[in-house]
Parts: sequence; structure tokens; C-alpha cells
Amino acid sequence: MSEPISIDIWSDIACPWCYIGKRNLEAGVAATASDEDAPQVNITFHSFELAPDTPVDFDGDEIDFLSGHKGMPREQVEQMLAHVTDVAAQAGLQYRFDLLQHTNTVKAHEVLHFAKSKGLQHEMEERLMSAYFTEGRHVGRIDDLVALAVEVGLDEDETRTALESNAHLDDVRADQAQARAYGINGVPFFVIDGQYGVSGAQPAETFANVLRDLWAKRGVETPVA
Repeated sequence: MSEPISIDIWSDIACPWCYIGKRNLEAGVAATASDEDAPQVNITFHSFELAPDTPVDFDGDEIDFLSGHKGMPREQVEQMLAHVTDVAAQAGLQYRFDLLQHTNTVKAHEVLHFAKSKGLQHEMEERLMSAYFTEGRHVGRIDDLVALAVEVGLDEDETRTALESNAHLDDVRADQAQARAYGINGVPFFVIDGQYGVSGAQPAETFANVLRDLWAKRGVETPVA
């Protein structure tokens, strides 16, 4: 059996397209699961901060943030969010920008690295994105992050200690340095097998086709019964 296909994903939990891309990738992987020789994959998430200068407690809603951050008229921002909400719905996600609490995400990235060290990175990634985009939960403060971490099975005291001590801040910075080395300036960005780059929230079919092509090129032989 060949080694699994590695999929390294640079994303920010506050990026709406990253959650959509995550869902589309999952759907693409699921579409290949019934193949006679289904591709095996190993997915790892990496840190990317879209707006590192954002305060933990931002005074305003998502429209206020994007209007100020991108210099766009509020009406244009509202149209953009409506479009993203529609695309998210097609991926099975119910975005609630009216509830969303914009915040700095560096601590969320730190807790993701802590979760990775405990074998729960995927569960933590999903919990953070769901909390942020569909539930209106705050994901920038330590207390809130600890509560979410406990929900996926992480130890409360260990998580708090890791966040308060910045134990995984260097891991976050290392991911960001690797992103710069790859020339990544927008997310989601998928690096497949360390050599193929896929940018943006591509359709599930795109991911399924890439995985099938790569798996076939490995020349894996189907075991004889």
C-alpha cells in the first residue's frame, strides 16, 4: 500500500471561503471512498492570519470590519456577504454574519496546534469554524477557546496553560513563514503531496479528480483476493 496523499491546508478560521473549501474537500474525499482503489489521504491544517492587526474585541459587526478593512461601501459588503452565504449553503453550511463576532485569530491558531499535538486538530478546526460562522461564538479570548476545546475532548487546564504561555505561538509563526516561502498570499490554499498547489474553495469534483489522478499515478496495485 502506498503512502497516503498529503494535503496541507493553509487557512484562517475567520475566512468564510476556508470553511467552504474544507467542506468541499471533505465531499471530494467522500466521493472517492467507494472507488475500488480509493485514495488514502492525510490532511493537516496550517495557520494563516488574514487580519493580524484585528483587536480581540472588535467594536462593530462584520460589515463594519470589512468596510473599514477593505474600504468598501457597506452596500457592496452586504452584497458580498449575501453571495458567500449562498455559496456556503450549497456546501451545507448556514452562515450567520448577523451573529458573527469579529476577532483576532492568533489564539485560535495556537489552540489548533495544541489540539494537533493531542491528535484532535480536525475536531478543533471544525468546532472553531462552526462556532465562528454559524453560532456567533467568540473565538479570540482564552476563556472562550478553552470552553470550545473542552467540547472536543481536550483537557481544560492543559489547554489554558498552553494558551496563556504562548506554547504554540512559534508553531503558528512557522506555518506563516512556510506560507510566505510558498508564495501563499490568500487562503484557502491546498498543497497536495508537497508539490501541487490548489488555490481557493474549489468544487468537490475538482478535489476528487485531483486525488484520483494522483493515486492512479502511484501505480498502486489492487490486492488479489
